[in-house]
Amino acid sequence: MSYNKWPKRSAEKNYFMVPNEIFSIGLDYREISLYIYLLRCENRKTYQCYPSYKTIGHAIGMSENTVAKYVRQLEEKGLIYTEPTIMQSKDGKPLNGNLLYTIRPIPGVLEAFYERQFRQAEEAAARYRAAQLLEKFNAQSRQNALCVPSQEEASPSPCQRIEPGCEPFSADFCRTKEKAG
Repeated sequence: MSYNKWPKRSAEKNYFMVPNEIFSIGLDYREISLYIYLLRCENRKTYQCYPSYKTIGHAIGMSENTVAKYVRQLEEKGLIYTEPTIMQSKDGKPLNGNLLYTIRPIPGVLEAFYERQFRQAEEAAARYRAAQLLEKFNAQSRQNALCVPSQEEASPSPCQRIEPGCEPFSADFCRTKEKAG
């Protein structure tokens, strides 16, 4: 009888696949750990699982609120889809259950990621073009400001009225303080 220090590993038992693309789409390490845990829990035929925030948090070392935050972020990035579930208590009352997580296929996630990057690049290019136009407009405005005829006054003279009905303070107004005091 020979002693084998390392037992033979089965590729089908106690392992699960993680797509390589997960590491190239800009996920935070906490998002990656949450995603990988959901992959571990998923049913390989339906691509769904329903662990609680508490279970996930205990497994990957996060609080329930932090798990909820990163679940929302994974949803926004299109990696997962969640649906609420309803349970029944012993007395028949409906209760909120755990979320049902559906792991989305990675090709669709990659396409959405590249689309977001393309949209951000287009927006950055548009902002750059707008800044260039604004700079050009400001340069022309400065040149035009130097060409303004010197006959015009920059501000109204004291004898001109600024607005109709806006008179200087009358002597009666100044005396009201003396009367009051």
